[in-house]
Amino acid sequence: MLKYTLSVFFALLCFWGKAEDGYRLWLRYDKVQDAALLQRYQSALTALSFYTSSATLDIAKKELIKGISGLTGNRLRPREGVTNNCIIAGTPASSVFVKKFFQKNKLNTGNEGYVISTGNVGGKKVLFIAATKDIGVLYGVFAFLRLLQTNQPLENLFMVSAPKIQNRILDHWDNLNRTVERGYAGASIWNWHTLPDYIDQRYIDYARANASVGINGTVLTNVNANARVLTKTYLIKVKALADVFRPYGLKVYLTAKFSAPVEIGGLKTADPLDPGVRNWWKEKCDEIYSMIPDFGGFLVKANSEGQPGPQSYGRTHADGANMFADALAPHGGIVMWRAFVYDLRVQKEQERFEEGNKGGHGNPIAAEDRFKQAYNEFAPLDGKFKKNVLLQVKNGPIDFQPREPFSPLFGAMPETQLMMEFQLTQEYLGQGTHLVFEAPLFKEVLDADTYARGMGSVVAKVIDGSLYHHPLTAIAGVANIGNDINWTGHPFGQANWYAFGRLAWDHELSSARIANEWVRQTFSNNRDFVTTTTSMMLASREILVDYMTPLGLNHIMGTGHHYGPAPWVDNAGRADWNPVYYHRADSEGLGFNRTANGSNALAQYRPEVQKQWDNSRTCDEKYLLWFHHVPWNFKMHSGRSLWEALCYKYNIGCDSVKWMQREWNAVKPFIDEERFKQVQQLLVIQEKEAVWWRDACLLYFQTFSKMPVPAQYEKPQHTLEYYKSLKFSYAPGIGGNL
Repeated sequence: MLKYTLSVFFALLCFWGKAEDGYRLWLRYDKVQDAALLQRYQSALTALSFYTSSATLDIAKKELIKGISGLTGNRLRPREGVTNNCIIAGTPASSVFVKKFFQKNKLNTGNEGYVISTGNVGGKKVLFIAATKDIGVLYGVFAFLRLLQTNQPLENLFMVSAPKIQNRILDHWDNLNRTVERGYAGASIWNWHTLPDYIDQRYIDYARANASVGINGTVLTNVNANARVLTKTYLIKVKALADVFRPYGLKVYLTAKFSAPVEIGGLKTADPLDPGVRNWWKEKCDEIYSMIPDFGGFLVKANSEGQPGPQSYGRTHADGANMFADALAPHGGIVMWRAFVYDLRVQKEQERFEEGNKGGHGNPIAAEDRFKQAYNEFAPLDGKFKKNVLLQVKNGPIDFQPREPFSPLFGAMPETQLMMEFQLTQEYLGQGTHLVFEAPLFKEVLDADTYARGMGSVVAKVIDGSLYHHPLTAIAGVANIGNDINWTGHPFGQANWYAFGRLAWDHELSSARIANEWVRQTFSNNRDFVTTTTSMMLASREILVDYMTPLGLNHIMGTGHHYGPAPWVDNAGRADWNPVYYHRADSEGLGFNRTANGSNALAQYRPEVQKQWDNSRTCDEKYLLWFHHVPWNFKMHSGRSLWEALCYKYNIGCDSVKWMQREWNAVKPFIDEERFKQVQQLLVIQEKEAVWWRDACLLYFQTFSKMPVPAQYEKPQHTLEYYKSLKFSYAPGIGGNL
């Protein structure tokens, strides 16, 4: 008895002593806890027929063995033939069994797809993980292990899956000095100083994590580009990363600074129509591909926020993008040309204003509605981009706000290949301290109907190429990854990386399914834990909108760092850098009139979309203040006035964060102490900051409404002057507004 007691004690001691730092992400492979299910898995997975003929297949085999060993305790026995309960993995080229299986079922999974199926070979029960190409096998292995991790049944399986979007890319806003613009998880994971000779294990684990959710591309450098990354010194380092990533199906891309021919090439111009400039880029691409034969191409930010571009030489965005396209085309590379721009006229007027007002003061320049700028610059260029150009469009017309209507460009450029740009890093969603699951935000945009070719022309069909039969498709997510031990700073930040990958592969997946998968793999399959935690996640984005920017408010964050509320700021150099520009609060009411008698931004949408939002009485109240300036006593659908509804939303948002705290405290028995405490402490910060948002915003807007806050709500903790006086020199992510 004493021996048994001691063994249990030491087992528990080992469990308690095992720190859960979050490094393993959703790939933990801990042993299945359900005894009956474990026994079924153990009996169904006993042997392996897997012949490797490439680095990718070798990685897939090792991953499968590692995963099954961890999840079931079985050490798979390699077999030349087939036994009962054998896994057969590979391609028709690597396995005769897979070849016959594909022939029998008339399968072709394409370049990246896979099939997972139970079957029968010579009267023996087997399980196939197979694909046409090697990378598909790796994706299939990860998908199969996901089934085990989430405790799914293995009987009567027949799953065929292929990505709906070809290029599924993470954009790193990482600088060469290892700072990360809008980074909230430490420094850049790319250590340029020690590359190419030192290959950090983290690079391999990064590639593995991306492959596990089907991400197949990574842009290593910031869109506010540094031309030095295109010099040979850095290209040698980039090659080292590309060599690590290649077996995982992960292509490397770089940001190209438009002025690189001048900065590092010794030319006097970067004019995209200049023969010398075009030749310089051709030779640069030849050099890159001689070192990295599968280099993906360039991401370009041009004529925006000080970045040089073709308009500097009187040329169009199409002229600039097509120059890169010509240089990359012989190698199969693509250009991702960012549609995030500021009106060039306003920039020039601002420069003249600053030049003539040195040491003085003046009013910010009034720009055309920023909402309209990308459309106005790019819609006239529809059909003028070459076939290896993708126009990279942010999900909304402004700038990654907690809620935005979809960008009107998605319904306006049928002759141009458009790709989506989402932001995983939470620049405007509480940064590194708030629990916000972004899948509902992504889905809201992907499922939005543009009516471009009638009802059902959703944004997802624009970017997956199916609406206009475009051959080249892509989606990008601005990475939230840093060198913190758990990769993303906030443990739940990992869920946004995961959700992006899963939706990039299959945009028809629901937010609930993705949350359920991630929770089960990352924390626990305990039913109570899964139910509670997924409910928190699915509610979290709407909760944040309530305590930050309810009813269509937007861009009222602090300037520069975008940390915390600052709806009062009105002294930035450009009108559209000021929060007051976006909310338009005055004694009459609140909101930005974008209807026909306002800025008329609504005219950029199809008539069916306009109809949803053009009447303040019928407009979805989630977007009310996006499109309408309405009186403070405007009657909402609830019967409340606008002011009362604003007070209600801010307060319900704060109350909901307290609900999240209670829910999280209730699941403490089901998970490790380390991650429980980390999230618990971050939720305390989130609750404090939600109250800060509520009090600061309501006090400020009250100066216009002149109405009392209803008595049932908490009184502000400080005065408006106190909130206005706050400074945040320590806030992360300072370094420009992207």
